[in-house]
Amino acid sequence: MKEKYIIIIGCGTFGSTLANRLSSAGHSLVVIDQQEASFKNLGDEYSGFIIHGDANEFLIISQAKVDKADIVLALTDDDNLNIMLSQICTKLYNVPRVVARVNNPSSSSVFSKLGIETICPALLGCDALEKSLDDALQAGAGK
Repeated sequence: MKEKYIIIIGCGTFGSTLANRLSSAGHSLVVIDQQEASFKNLGDEYSGFIIHGDANEFLIISQAKVDKADIVLALTDDDNLNIMLSQICTKLYNVPRVVARVNNPSSSSVFSKLGIETICPALLGCDALEKSLDDALQAGAGK
């Protein structure tokens, strides 16, 4: 994959793990978070920039050069903030690809109606566990 300029909003466990991986893969990154302590989640392999601030403020996302981003990942723990940021990045800044984290699976339909690409860790985890249980149950049925 060609090197991309990626902005990650939210540096919790999910955002920081992804930032570390994408940085190790050679992408240019900026991570934004309101909580300065969250940046401690970034490992030694992280070589991007960090911005301590509220991504809800235009000054902060402008500072991140959102108009130059190839990808923006809205990964906060606030679904409403992720929806708003996704809309701003898509509609106002014409970011080619925006993905929002959905924390509450019942919010998925709202994101979908707005045409926002999403990832829902809770649903992905449930799907994986259900598949694992199905595989185990299928294997047990053959005994």
